[in-house]
Amino acid sequence: MGSSTTSGETATAKAKLHGRAFYESIGSPKFVLAPMVDQSEFAWRMLTRSFMTPAENSKLLAYTPMFHARLFEEAAKYRESHFEAIRPATLNSGASASHPTSVSANPDQPPQPIPFLDGNPAFDRPLFVQFCANNPEHLLAAAKLAAPYCDAVDLNLGCPQGIARKGHYGAFLQEDQELIFKLINNLHKNLPIPVTAKIRILETKEDTLAYAKNVLAAGASIITVHGRRREQKGHLTGVADWEYLRYLRENLPKETVIFANGNVLQHDDIQRCLEATGADAVMSAEGNLSDPAIFAEPPPPGQERREYWRGKDGKGGYRVDAVFRRYMDIIHQYVLQHEPPTRRPLFVVGDDETWLAEGKSQEADQEEGPARKKRKKDGGGKAEKCTSPNLVAMRPHLFHLLRHFISKHTDIRDALARCHAGDVPAVEKVLDMVERRVAEGLIEYERTGGKSVEEPEPGPKAAETTVPADVSKTEAAEDADLDPESSVATVKKCKRPWWIAQPIVRPLPKEALANGSISLSKKEKRKQELAEKAAVGGNANGACKEAGKGLEEELPKPDGVEGIREPTMHTKKPTLTADELVYG
Repeated sequence: MGSSTTSGETATAKAKLHGRAFYESIGSPKFVLAPMVDQSEFAWRMLTRSFMTPAENSKLLAYTPMFHARLFEEAAKYRESHFEAIRPATLNSGASASHPTSVSANPDQPPQPIPFLDGNPAFDRPLFVQFCANNPEHLLAAAKLAAPYCDAVDLNLGCPQGIARKGHYGAFLQEDQELIFKLINNLHKNLPIPVTAKIRILETKEDTLAYAKNVLAAGASIITVHGRRREQKGHLTGVADWEYLRYLRENLPKETVIFANGNVLQHDDIQRCLEATGADAVMSAEGNLSDPAIFAEPPPPGQERREYWRGKDGKGGYRVDAVFRRYMDIIHQYVLQHEPPTRRPLFVVGDDETWLAEGKSQEADQEEGPARKKRKKDGGGKAEKCTSPNLVAMRPHLFHLLRHFISKHTDIRDALARCHAGDVPAVEKVLDMVERRVAEGLIEYERTGGKSVEEPEPGPKAAETTVPADVSKTEAAEDADLDPESSVATVKKCKRPWWIAQPIVRPLPKEALANGSISLSKKEKRKQELAEKAAVGGNANGACKEAGKGLEEELPKPDGVEGIREPTMHTKKPTLTADELVYG
């Protein structure tokens, strides 16, 4: 957004609505694309919208990434590199007749900026802009700058990361309910558009209800509730508790607008969440990153066309090459402001395969190996710094989208890693490689009658794997499906061939502990040993005093308390899920 933006006084000429009246004015959306740090930017929002019919799109609400309120207020460069609401004067080497930077219907009035990407009324609404903040005045000043280009401003009260703890924002404000009230109430009284808020659940339902009531009393029109506590992140993410959201629904005023967040990995989860929680809408974050078509109704059998693949077992999904291609076309058309490249139709079995043979020689020329060594050999990766939020986000998005694909095709993982931020031609070459590899996978699937993807895919190792001798394998499998401490059933439900966009299923905390993804500190190991000795010796009461809580009660461990330590991602272990959580 250009630094010329001064206030939100012209945001809207109509009366400011509140609560359910406001919600209904934006179409009563049922699908909500979550605010995600550097990941819910314009191009990704447009990609998500592109899979939906006009009727479905009318029910979709999107959030921007979380912005830092003070930086957004004080630094024009920060705004311009994160929020592109008006056409920059430098685009296309300056203004032109076809792409003017401003326009005026009245020659006696100064020209008005031309809408560009973020919040453009033609294609990026409804849109909420989210901020993190701990100062009411900084938050209000930032919100006024964003107000002309969005439908509401949201306060992030859910970010659980260490940077939020250091900066005293996000979920680390939840102990200061007075400050939370002031932040929201100041916007409610002084902003020309509504304010909303996103929170996490607290330790008890009663505490969470009191928290929600405070947020609503301060003036929030909509409250989004993430059904996980602050300490549930990374390998300790675990499962969101929908019962908390149902409790809020039953104990808050009926007119309260509630968005539910958590456990939405696939399209079918949306309706399950609505029914279980009674929420007005469902928000998806990581599920959307893995499959941006998550909100769209899948095509009926027989009407899949080329982008959507359905296997012999009836399970299907959008092909990663199709999603990748759509994404790049949006980058070309909207971000770079030129026509996308002319592309051949997506390959389906039965098409001419000569282009595959031609491509093998091209791929052979792509040198494999670690990205860092390759860059050093080529001269050190000193490309011009890219500042467009849509171009900077490309590589992270593609690594997430292709997570299952590149665990099999590591050469394409390395090729993507070699791409500099904003290097669209290099990313186009990766797209070509992906399209060819998907075509080969489809051919092999048909040649083998589907057996090419039947190799065993074991789920995350459970904490307890011993099966009694009198229990059959079938019964053990059924128990695993029902076990709340196991993610085996979720993995089985979500599993698709590697060429299909599909969710990343995190191991549950006990599974992560069992398979070594996380480990106990020396202090926690000592507690566990003492508890085990006490149990053997029959002195449970004394042991409890010395050892503290047992292992089950210690998982997950709250922030700031010495306990379970999470490892960083290792480049030589591509199957290890990254610890970072991209949203609150």
